[in-house]
Amino acid sequence: MAHDILIVDDEPDIRALIEGILSDEGYDTRVAQNSDAALTAFRARRPSLVILDIWLQNSRLDGLGILEAMQRDDASVPVVMISGHGTIETAVQAIQQGAYDFIEKPFKSDRLLLIAERALEAARLKREVSELKLRAGAETELLGASPQIAQLRGAIERVAPTGSRVLIAGPAGAGKEVAARMIHAKSRRAAEPFVALNCATLNPARFEEELFGVEAGADAQAAPRRAGVLERAHGGTLLLDEVADMPLETQGKIVRALQEQGFERVGGATRVKVDVRVIATTNRDLAAEIAGGRFREDLFYRLAVVPLRVPALRERREDVPVLARHFMARSAETSGVPARELSEDVLAAMQAYDWPGNVRQLRNLVDWLLIMAPGGAGEPIRPEMLPPEVGSAAPAALKLDRSSEIMTLPLREARELFERQYLEAQLLRFGGNISRTANFVGMERSALHRKLKFLGVQAEDKAAPA
Repeated sequence: MAHDILIVDDEPDIRALIEGILSDEGYDTRVAQNSDAALTAFRARRPSLVILDIWLQNSRLDGLGILEAMQRDDASVPVVMISGHGTIETAVQAIQQGAYDFIEKPFKSDRLLLIAERALEAARLKREVSELKLRAGAETELLGASPQIAQLRGAIERVAPTGSRVLIAGPAGAGKEVAARMIHAKSRRAAEPFVALNCATLNPARFEEELFGVEAGADAQAAPRRAGVLERAHGGTLLLDEVADMPLETQGKIVRALQEQGFERVGGATRVKVDVRVIATTNRDLAAEIAGGRFREDLFYRLAVVPLRVPALRERREDVPVLARHFMARSAETSGVPARELSEDVLAAMQAYDWPGNVRQLRNLVDWLLIMAPGGAGEPIRPEMLPPEVGSAAPAALKLDRSSEIMTLPLREARELFERQYLEAQLLRFGGNISRTANFVGMERSALHRKLKFLGVQAEDKAAPA
Protein backbone atom coordinates (compact mmCIF):
# COMPACT_ATOMS: atom_id res chain seq x y z
CA MET A 1 0.00 0.00 0.00
CA ALA A 2 1.13 3.60 -0.68
CA HIS A 3 2.68 5.58 2.16
CA ASP A 4 0.54 8.40 3.56
CA ILE A 5 2.48 11.68 3.92
CA LEU A 6 1.17 14.74 5.78
CA ILE A 7 2.48 18.09 4.44
CA VAL A 8 2.29 21.07 6.83
CA ASP A 9 3.11 24.51 5.36
CA ASP A 10 1.37 27.90 5.48
CA GLU A 11 2.16 28.70 1.82
CA PRO A 12 -0.32 27.18 -0.68
CA ASP A 13 2.27 27.16 -3.47
CA ILE A 14 4.78 25.21 -1.36
CA ARG A 15 2.09 22.73 -0.26
CA ALA A 16 1.05 22.18 -3.87
CA LEU A 17 4.68 21.81 -5.01
CA ILE A 18 5.54 19.18 -2.38
CA GLU A 19 2.23 17.40 -2.92
CA GLY A 20 2.88 17.21 -6.67
CA ILE A 21 6.43 15.88 -6.25
CA LEU A 22 5.32 13.16 -3.81
CA SER A 23 2.15 12.21 -5.70
CA ASP A 24 4.14 11.71 -8.88
CA GLU A 25 6.20 9.10 -7.01
CA GLY A 26 3.09 7.19 -5.91
CA TYR A 27 2.73 8.54 -2.36
CA ASP A 28 -0.66 9.42 -0.86
CA THR A 29 -0.66 12.97 0.52
CA ARG A 30 -2.67 15.17 2.88
CA VAL A 31 -2.08 18.87 3.59
CA ALA A 32 -2.52 21.27 6.51
CA GLN A 33 -1.80 25.00 6.75
CA ASN A 34 -1.54 25.50 10.54
CA SER A 35 -0.97 23.67 13.81
CA ASP A 36 -4.64 22.93 14.59
CA ALA A 37 -5.28 21.41 11.14
CA ALA A 38 -1.99 19.50 11.28
CA LEU A 39 -2.64 17.92 14.70
CA THR A 40 -6.26 17.11 13.80
CA ALA A 41 -5.10 15.32 10.64
CA PHE A 42 -2.30 13.55 12.55
CA ARG A 43 -4.66 12.32 15.26
CA ALA A 44 -7.43 11.32 12.87
CA ARG A 45 -5.13 8.94 10.98
CA ARG A 46 -1.47 8.29 11.64
CA PRO A 47 0.62 9.29 8.60
CA SER A 48 3.69 7.35 7.52
CA LEU A 49 5.71 10.59 7.39
CA VAL A 50 5.24 14.30 8.18
CA ILE A 51 6.91 17.10 6.22
CA LEU A 52 6.67 20.12 8.51
CA ASP A 53 7.54 23.79 7.98
CA ILE A 54 9.13 25.47 11.00
CA TRP A 55 7.72 28.98 10.46
CA LEU A 56 3.93 29.09 10.10
CA GLN A 57 1.88 32.29 9.74
CA ASN A 58 -1.45 32.52 11.61
CA SER A 59 -0.76 29.34 13.54
CA ARG A 60 -1.19 28.70 17.27
CA LEU A 61 2.03 26.64 17.35
CA ASP A 62 5.14 26.91 15.23
CA GLY A 63 6.76 23.86 13.62
CA LEU A 64 8.82 22.99 16.71
CA GLY A 65 5.69 23.14 18.86
CA ILE A 66 3.85 20.87 16.42
CA LEU A 67 6.83 18.49 16.39
CA GLU A 68 6.77 18.31 20.20
CA ALA A 69 3.03 17.52 20.21
CA MET A 70 3.43 14.85 17.52
CA GLN A 71 6.32 13.27 19.40
CA ARG A 72 4.13 13.06 22.51
CA ASP A 73 1.35 11.41 20.52
CA ASP A 74 3.46 8.94 18.55
CA ALA A 75 7.24 9.22 18.37
CA SER A 76 7.43 6.40 15.79
CA VAL A 77 6.18 8.68 12.97
CA PRO A 78 9.20 10.32 11.27
CA VAL A 79 9.13 14.10 10.78
CA VAL A 80 11.20 16.03 8.23
CA MET A 81 11.46 19.78 8.98
CA ILE A 82 11.67 22.41 6.20
CA SER A 83 12.36 26.13 6.40
CA GLY A 84 13.35 29.06 4.20
CA HIS A 85 14.87 30.89 7.17
CA GLY A 86 16.78 28.02 8.70
CA THR A 87 19.88 28.27 10.82
CA ILE A 88 22.22 25.60 12.09
CA GLU A 89 20.87 26.17 15.61
CA THR A 90 17.27 25.65 14.47
CA ALA A 91 18.17 22.47 12.59
CA VAL A 92 20.03 21.06 15.60
CA GLN A 93 17.11 21.92 17.89
CA ALA A 94 14.62 20.20 15.57
CA ILE A 95 16.70 17.02 15.37
CA GLN A 96 17.25 17.06 19.15
CA GLN A 97 13.46 17.16 19.56
CA GLY A 98 13.11 14.05 17.42
CA ALA A 99 12.93 15.23 13.79
CA TYR A 100 14.48 12.83 11.29
CA ASP A 101 16.14 15.54 9.15
CA PHE A 102 16.05 19.20 8.12
CA ILE A 103 15.77 20.66 4.58
CA GLU A 104 16.32 24.29 3.64
CA LYS A 105 14.15 26.07 1.08
CA PRO A 106 14.46 26.26 -1.83
CA PHE A 107 15.11 22.52 -2.17
CA LYS A 108 15.53 20.24 -5.14
CA SER A 109 12.86 17.63 -5.69
CA ASP A 110 15.48 14.85 -5.81
CA ARG A 111 16.72 15.77 -2.32
CA LEU A 112 13.18 15.86 -0.92
CA LEU A 113 12.40 12.44 -2.38
CA LEU A 114 15.68 10.95 -1.13
CA ILE A 115 15.16 12.17 2.43
CA ALA A 116 11.51 11.06 2.42
CA GLU A 117 12.54 7.59 1.23
CA ARG A 118 15.28 7.35 3.86
CA ALA A 119 12.94 8.53 6.63
CA LEU A 120 10.32 5.93 5.71
CA GLU A 121 12.94 3.18 5.53
CA ALA A 122 14.43 4.20 8.91
CA ALA A 123 10.97 4.09 10.49
CA ARG A 124 10.34 0.63 9.01
CA LEU A 125 13.66 -0.71 10.32
CA LYS A 126 12.98 0.81 13.74
CA ARG A 127 9.62 -0.97 13.89
CA GLU A 128 11.21 -4.26 12.88
CA VAL A 129 13.95 -3.98 15.51
CA SER A 130 11.39 -3.06 18.16
CA GLU A 131 9.21 -6.03 17.26
CA LEU A 132 12.20 -8.40 17.24
CA LYS A 133 13.13 -7.26 20.74
CA LEU A 134 9.57 -7.73 21.98
CA ARG A 135 8.94 -10.98 20.14
CA ALA A 136 12.35 -12.66 20.16
CA GLY A 137 12.21 -16.05 18.54
CA ALA A 138 8.87 -15.49 16.80
CA GLU A 139 8.35 -17.98 13.98
CA THR A 140 6.99 -16.90 10.62
CA GLU A 141 6.96 -20.26 8.82
CA LEU A 142 4.90 -23.41 9.39
CA LEU A 143 7.32 -26.33 9.30
CA GLY A 144 6.47 -29.86 8.22
CA ALA A 145 5.63 -31.95 5.18
CA SER A 146 2.39 -33.53 6.37
CA PRO A 147 -0.63 -33.18 4.07
CA GLN A 148 -2.44 -31.10 6.72
CA ILE A 149 0.35 -28.51 6.93
CA ALA A 150 0.89 -28.50 3.17
CA GLN A 151 -2.81 -27.79 2.72
CA LEU A 152 -2.70 -25.00 5.33
CA ARG A 153 0.36 -23.40 3.72
CA GLY A 154 -1.41 -23.46 0.37
CA ALA A 155 -4.45 -21.72 1.86
CA ILE A 156 -2.20 -19.07 3.43
CA GLU A 157 -0.46 -18.44 0.10
CA ARG A 158 -3.86 -17.79 -1.48
CA VAL A 159 -5.37 -15.59 1.24
CA ALA A 160 -2.29 -13.57 2.31
CA PRO A 161 -2.20 -11.12 -0.65
CA THR A 162 -5.97 -10.47 -0.62
CA GLY A 163 -6.30 -8.36 2.53
CA SER A 164 -9.31 -10.40 3.72
CA ARG A 165 -9.90 -10.91 7.43
CA VAL A 166 -8.94 -14.40 8.60
CA LEU A 167 -10.14 -16.46 11.58
CA ILE A 168 -7.64 -19.16 12.58
CA ALA A 169 -8.97 -21.98 14.75
CA GLY A 170 -6.97 -24.69 16.49
CA PRO A 171 -5.90 -25.98 19.90
CA ALA A 172 -3.62 -24.01 22.22
CA GLY A 173 0.04 -24.21 21.24
CA ALA A 174 -0.62 -25.60 17.75
CA GLY A 175 0.88 -22.62 15.91
CA LYS A 176 -2.02 -20.23 15.27
CA GLU A 177 0.13 -17.14 15.85
CA VAL A 178 2.79 -18.55 13.52
CA ALA A 179 0.11 -18.91 10.83
CA ALA A 180 -1.01 -15.31 11.47
CA ARG A 181 2.55 -14.00 11.18
CA MET A 182 3.01 -16.02 8.00
CA ILE A 183 -0.09 -14.38 6.50
CA HIS A 184 1.28 -10.94 7.40
CA ALA A 185 4.75 -11.73 6.05
CA LYS A 186 3.31 -12.81 2.69
CA SER A 187 0.85 -9.92 2.42
CA ARG A 188 1.18 -6.50 0.82
CA ARG A 189 1.41 -5.11 4.36
CA ALA A 190 4.57 -7.06 5.24
CA ALA A 191 6.66 -3.89 5.64
CA GLU A 192 4.09 -2.37 8.03
CA PRO A 193 3.49 -3.17 11.74
CA PHE A 194 2.31 -6.53 13.04
CA VAL A 195 0.67 -5.91 16.44
CA ALA A 196 -0.67 -8.73 18.64
CA LEU A 197 -3.22 -8.41 21.45
CA ASN A 198 -3.62 -11.50 23.65
CA CYS A 199 -7.27 -11.42 24.69
CA ALA A 200 -6.84 -14.40 27.05
CA THR A 201 -4.30 -12.71 29.34
CA LEU A 202 -5.59 -9.14 29.30
CA ASN A 203 -7.54 -7.76 32.26
CA PRO A 204 -11.16 -7.30 31.04
CA ALA A 205 -11.25 -3.80 32.56
CA ARG A 206 -8.36 -2.70 30.30
CA PHE A 207 -9.61 -4.10 26.99
CA GLU A 208 -10.94 -0.88 25.51
CA GLU A 209 -7.88 1.12 26.56
CA GLU A 210 -5.61 -1.44 24.90
CA LEU A 211 -7.72 -1.58 21.74
CA PHE A 212 -8.63 2.07 21.24
CA GLY A 213 -6.06 3.97 23.31
CA VAL A 214 -6.64 6.79 25.79
CA GLU A 215 -7.17 10.48 25.02
CA ALA A 216 -4.91 12.99 26.78
CA GLY A 217 -6.15 14.51 30.01
CA ALA A 218 -6.49 18.21 30.81
CA ASP A 219 -2.81 18.18 31.71
CA ALA A 220 -1.21 16.47 28.72
CA GLN A 221 2.12 16.18 30.53
CA ALA A 222 0.60 14.32 33.51
CA ALA A 223 -1.86 12.24 31.43
CA PRO A 224 -0.53 12.04 27.86
CA ARG A 225 -2.42 10.52 24.97
CA ARG A 226 -1.75 6.80 24.56
CA ALA A 227 -2.27 4.96 21.28
CA GLY A 228 -4.09 1.61 21.34
CA VAL A 229 -3.26 -1.45 19.28
CA LEU A 230 -5.65 -0.49 16.47
CA GLU A 231 -3.83 2.80 16.06
CA ARG A 232 -0.36 1.26 16.35
CA ALA A 233 -1.26 -1.31 13.69
CA HIS A 234 -2.34 1.35 11.16
CA GLY A 235 -1.30 0.24 7.69
CA GLY A 236 -0.43 -3.25 8.95
CA THR A 237 -2.00 -6.22 10.70
CA LEU A 238 -3.67 -6.58 14.09
CA LEU A 239 -3.80 -10.06 15.63
CA LEU A 240 -6.63 -10.62 18.13
CA ASP A 241 -5.24 -13.71 19.81
CA GLU A 242 -7.87 -15.96 21.48
CA VAL A 243 -10.65 -13.55 20.51
CA ALA A 244 -13.33 -15.59 22.33
CA ASP A 245 -11.99 -14.17 25.60
CA MET A 246 -12.95 -10.61 24.60
CA PRO A 247 -15.76 -9.16 26.81
CA LEU A 248 -19.17 -8.91 25.11
CA GLU A 249 -19.36 -5.13 25.49
CA THR A 250 -16.00 -4.72 23.79
CA GLN A 251 -17.06 -7.14 21.05
CA GLY A 252 -19.87 -4.74 20.11
CA LYS A 253 -17.44 -1.82 19.88
CA ILE A 254 -14.91 -3.72 17.79
CA VAL A 255 -17.70 -4.66 15.35
CA ARG A 256 -18.38 -0.97 14.80
CA ALA A 257 -14.68 -0.18 14.50
CA LEU A 258 -14.23 -2.89 11.86
CA GLN A 259 -17.28 -1.69 9.95
CA GLU A 260 -16.25 1.98 9.93
CA GLN A 261 -12.45 1.52 10.00
CA GLY A 262 -12.42 4.09 12.77
CA PHE A 263 -13.02 4.61 16.48
CA GLU A 264 -12.77 7.11 19.35
CA ARG A 265 -10.12 6.83 22.02
CA VAL A 266 -11.29 6.22 25.58
CA GLY A 267 -12.14 9.63 27.03
CA GLY A 268 -12.01 11.31 23.62
CA ALA A 269 -14.47 12.57 21.02
CA THR A 270 -12.21 12.75 17.93
CA ARG A 271 -12.80 10.05 15.33
CA VAL A 272 -9.57 8.20 14.51
CA LYS A 273 -9.42 6.60 11.07
CA VAL A 274 -7.28 3.49 10.58
CA ASP A 275 -6.48 1.02 7.81
CA VAL A 276 -5.90 -2.30 9.57
CA ARG A 277 -6.15 -5.94 8.51
CA VAL A 278 -7.51 -8.01 11.40
CA ILE A 279 -6.59 -11.65 11.96
CA ALA A 280 -8.22 -13.48 14.88
CA THR A 281 -7.43 -16.81 16.52
CA THR A 282 -9.44 -19.07 18.81
CA ASN A 283 -9.11 -22.45 20.49
CA ARG A 284 -12.85 -22.60 21.24
CA ASP A 285 -15.90 -23.71 19.27
CA LEU A 286 -17.30 -20.29 18.37
CA ALA A 287 -20.61 -21.78 17.23
CA ALA A 288 -21.10 -23.07 20.78
CA GLU A 289 -19.95 -19.72 22.21
CA ILE A 290 -22.52 -17.91 20.04
CA ALA A 291 -25.28 -20.34 21.08
CA GLY A 292 -24.35 -19.75 24.72
CA GLY A 293 -24.55 -15.96 24.31
CA ARG A 294 -20.83 -15.49 25.00
CA PHE A 295 -19.79 -14.37 21.51
CA ARG A 296 -21.49 -12.01 19.08
CA GLU A 297 -22.64 -13.57 15.85
CA ASP A 298 -22.07 -10.34 13.90
CA LEU A 299 -18.46 -10.22 15.09
CA PHE A 300 -17.96 -13.85 14.05
CA TYR A 301 -19.09 -13.14 10.50
CA ARG A 302 -16.90 -10.03 10.29
CA LEU A 303 -13.83 -11.97 11.44
CA ALA A 304 -14.41 -15.30 9.66
CA VAL A 305 -14.28 -14.02 6.08
CA VAL A 306 -11.69 -16.75 5.48
CA PRO A 307 -11.66 -19.48 8.17
CA LEU A 308 -8.50 -21.60 8.58
CA ARG A 309 -7.64 -24.40 10.99
CA VAL A 310 -4.24 -25.35 12.42
CA PRO A 311 -4.17 -29.08 13.25
CA ALA A 312 -3.08 -30.48 16.61
CA LEU A 313 0.41 -31.98 16.62
CA ARG A 314 -0.99 -35.50 17.18
CA GLU A 315 -2.82 -35.11 13.85
CA ARG A 316 0.48 -34.64 12.01
CA ARG A 317 2.92 -36.88 13.85
CA GLU A 318 5.17 -37.21 10.80
CA ASP A 319 6.15 -33.54 11.28
CA VAL A 320 7.57 -34.15 14.77
CA PRO A 321 11.15 -35.00 13.63
CA VAL A 322 11.60 -31.88 11.49
CA LEU A 323 10.10 -29.69 14.23
CA ALA A 324 12.22 -31.27 16.97
CA ARG A 325 15.45 -30.87 14.99
CA HIS A 326 14.54 -27.26 14.12
CA PHE A 327 13.88 -26.43 17.78
CA MET A 328 17.14 -28.11 18.81
CA ALA A 329 19.10 -25.93 16.37
CA ARG A 330 17.25 -22.77 17.48
CA SER A 331 17.66 -23.55 21.18
CA ALA A 332 21.38 -24.26 20.76
CA GLU A 333 21.88 -21.00 18.87
CA THR A 334 19.97 -18.98 21.48
CA SER A 335 21.63 -20.53 24.53
CA GLY A 336 25.14 -20.83 23.11
CA VAL A 337 25.22 -24.56 23.93
CA PRO A 338 26.25 -27.13 21.28
CA ALA A 339 23.26 -28.86 19.69
CA ARG A 340 22.74 -32.56 20.45
CA GLU A 341 21.63 -35.25 18.06
CA LEU A 342 18.14 -36.68 18.57
CA SER A 343 18.33 -40.43 17.95
CA GLU A 344 15.82 -42.11 15.68
CA ASP A 345 14.47 -43.98 18.72
CA VAL A 346 13.83 -40.68 20.52
CA LEU A 347 12.08 -39.25 17.47
CA ALA A 348 9.89 -42.36 17.22
CA ALA A 349 9.04 -42.04 20.92
CA MET A 350 8.15 -38.38 20.38
CA GLN A 351 5.93 -39.32 17.46
CA ALA A 352 4.09 -41.84 19.63
CA TYR A 353 3.25 -39.20 22.27
CA ASP A 354 -0.07 -37.30 22.03
CA TRP A 355 1.33 -33.81 22.81
CA PRO A 356 -1.57 -32.20 24.70
CA GLY A 357 0.37 -28.91 24.62
CA ASN A 358 1.07 -29.29 20.89
CA VAL A 359 4.04 -27.60 19.18
CA ARG A 360 4.66 -25.29 22.14
CA GLN A 361 5.10 -28.32 24.41
CA LEU A 362 7.49 -29.95 21.92
CA ARG A 363 9.60 -26.81 21.79
CA ASN A 364 9.75 -26.61 25.59
CA LEU A 365 10.74 -30.29 25.79
CA VAL A 366 13.59 -29.82 23.31
CA ASP A 367 14.84 -26.80 25.33
CA TRP A 368 14.74 -28.98 28.47
CA LEU A 369 16.58 -31.87 26.78
CA LEU A 370 19.38 -29.61 25.57
CA ILE A 371 20.01 -28.39 29.13
CA MET A 372 19.03 -31.33 31.34
CA ALA A 373 19.60 -34.58 29.39
CA PRO A 374 22.60 -36.52 30.79
CA GLY A 375 25.70 -37.10 28.70
CA GLY A 376 28.07 -34.92 26.74
CA ALA A 377 27.45 -32.71 23.72
CA GLY A 378 28.59 -35.44 21.32
CA GLU A 379 26.30 -38.11 22.78
CA PRO A 380 22.90 -38.60 21.10
CA ILE A 381 19.78 -38.18 23.21
CA ARG A 382 18.25 -41.61 23.84
CA PRO A 383 14.66 -42.64 24.81
CA GLU A 384 15.59 -43.26 28.47
CA MET A 385 16.58 -39.58 28.76
CA LEU A 386 13.03 -38.42 27.99
CA PRO A 387 10.70 -37.27 30.78
CA PRO A 388 8.50 -40.14 32.10
CA GLU A 389 5.26 -38.81 30.57
CA VAL A 390 6.82 -38.81 27.09
CA GLY A 391 8.97 -41.91 27.46
CA SER A 392 6.05 -44.00 28.74
CA ALA A 393 4.28 -43.48 25.40
CA ALA A 394 7.20 -44.92 23.46
CA PRO A 395 6.40 -48.03 21.41
CA ALA A 396 7.37 -51.29 23.11
CA ALA A 397 10.01 -51.94 20.46
CA LEU A 398 12.00 -48.96 21.78
CA LYS A 399 12.07 -50.08 25.43
CA LEU A 400 15.28 -51.79 26.41
CA ASP A 401 13.69 -54.14 28.93
CA ARG A 402 11.96 -56.03 26.10
CA SER A 403 15.22 -57.80 25.25
CA SER A 404 14.88 -60.17 28.22
CA GLU A 405 11.44 -61.33 26.97
CA ILE A 406 12.73 -61.85 23.44
CA MET A 407 15.66 -63.96 24.73
CA THR A 408 13.21 -66.47 26.23
CA LEU A 409 11.42 -67.09 22.92
CA PRO A 410 12.20 -69.32 19.95
CA LEU A 411 13.61 -67.46 16.93
CA ARG A 412 10.34 -67.44 14.96
CA GLU A 413 8.28 -66.06 17.87
CA ALA A 414 10.98 -63.54 18.77
CA ARG A 415 11.08 -62.32 15.16
CA GLU A 416 7.26 -62.03 15.05
CA LEU A 417 7.24 -60.15 18.38
CA PHE A 418 9.84 -57.69 17.11
CA GLU A 419 8.09 -57.24 13.75
CA ARG A 420 4.74 -56.63 15.45
CA GLN A 421 6.17 -54.00 17.80
CA TYR A 422 8.23 -52.41 15.05
CA LEU A 423 5.31 -52.10 12.63
CA GLU A 424 2.96 -50.87 15.37
CA ALA A 425 5.51 -48.15 16.14
CA GLN A 426 5.85 -47.14 12.49
CA LEU A 427 2.08 -47.06 11.96
CA LEU A 428 1.81 -44.79 14.99
CA ARG A 429 4.50 -42.50 13.59
CA PHE A 430 2.65 -42.09 10.31
CA GLY A 431 -0.82 -41.71 11.80
CA GLY A 432 -2.04 -45.08 10.49
CA ASN A 433 -1.27 -44.21 6.86
CA ILE A 434 -0.38 -47.52 5.20
CA SER A 435 1.22 -45.96 2.10
CA ARG A 436 3.66 -43.79 4.06
CA THR A 437 4.46 -46.60 6.48
CA ALA A 438 5.14 -48.98 3.59
CA ASN A 439 7.39 -46.43 1.91
CA PHE A 440 9.37 -45.86 5.10
CA VAL A 441 9.87 -49.55 5.99
CA GLY A 442 10.69 -50.48 2.37
CA MET A 443 7.74 -52.75 1.58
CA GLU A 444 5.07 -52.83 -1.08
CA ARG A 445 1.74 -51.56 0.20
CA SER A 446 -0.01 -54.86 -0.46
CA ALA A 447 2.82 -56.80 1.19
CA LEU A 448 2.56 -54.63 4.28
CA HIS A 449 -1.20 -55.27 4.43
CA ARG A 450 -0.57 -59.02 4.36
CA LYS A 451 2.17 -58.79 7.01
CA LEU A 452 -0.05 -56.77 9.36
CA LYS A 453 -2.89 -59.24 8.92
CA PHE A 454 -0.54 -62.19 9.61
CA LEU A 455 0.83 -60.52 12.77
CA GLY A 456 -2.66 -59.60 13.99
CA VAL A 457 -2.00 -55.85 13.91
CA GLN A 458 -5.20 -53.85 13.53
CA ALA A 459 -4.68 -50.92 11.16
CA GLU A 460 -7.04 -48.50 9.49
CA ASP A 461 -5.70 -47.28 6.18
CA LYS A 462 -5.91 -43.52 6.80
CA ALA A 463 -5.47 -41.73 3.54
CA ALA A 464 -3.97 -38.26 3.35
CA PRO A 465 -6.48 -35.40 3.04
CA ALA A 466 -7.12 -34.21 -0.49
